[in-house]
Amino acid sequence: MLTTKRYDYVPFDRVQTHPLIANHRELNLQKVHHYKDDILKNGLLEPLVVWERKHGEYFLVGGFHRLSAIKLIRSERPGWYDRIDVRVVAGDLEEIRALNLKLNADRLDAKVTDYFDTILFLNNANWSKERIASFLDKSVSWVEEIVRYVPGMDPRVRALLHAGKLSWSKAKQICRRALEAAPGDEQRTVDAALQELAAPDRAEPRVVLTPKAAHRRLQRHLAAAPEATYTVTARDLLSLLSVLAGKPSADGDLERVREVFPALVD
Repeated sequence: MLTTKRYDYVPFDRVQTHPLIANHRELNLQKVHHYKDDILKNGLLEPLVVWERKHGEYFLVGGFHRLSAIKLIRSERPGWYDRIDVRVVAGDLEEIRALNLKLNADRLDAKVTDYFDTILFLNNANWSKERIASFLDKSVSWVEEIVRYVPGMDPRVRALLHAGKLSWSKAKQICRRALEAAPGDEQRTVDAALQELAAPDRAEPRVVLTPKAAHRRLQRHLAAAPEATYTVTARDLLSLLSVLAGKPSADGDLERVREVFPALVD
């Protein structure tokens, strides 16, 4: 069971990185330097989160940018931060990986692809989809879709999705077409779908979601899934308001609403 054992003050060199517990995005050097300046000015206000696998053995779970900032400080000022504040947690590897993802997702505008490997790992570790969804503050249906579509997802589709060049909604459509294809035709089906996406004359149909239609669809969704929840950002709400006003921008408002509020837009 995942627990916080204690808060501690440990030697900096004792904090290691684990090959299966990593930051879900590449380090942002600008952010590292921001943390460096902030730590020099105010100190380390928030402890790093570390996993104590066995006594005195600490693996970093949360705080990768802050750890890099402290390394930078120590390289410039030897002797500084020989010991650091940490929150020590205990649990099984799958619980720690889930916590690592949750901490990163809480801090970042996380992409759906950031969740893929950890959700599949937890599913293979016999976590129920309900448990995964509850821990990550996501809906069960969202977790089910990842478990269904990601294992067989074409690497090209995943790369486009991660790069923001393909929406989760369209990626699922391509995966469905591949799953429904005749045996042996899966590759050709994905090839055709990607060619359609690349067609220069392909235009996104205009979809206008009215407040009345949104109210009706949400009522139906809640009747079918009364415990459903949505985790949204301010940007998600702005996109929803833009679509409701009939003025989705070229920045992907409609696709964002499709992904975040799947019950509202087909």
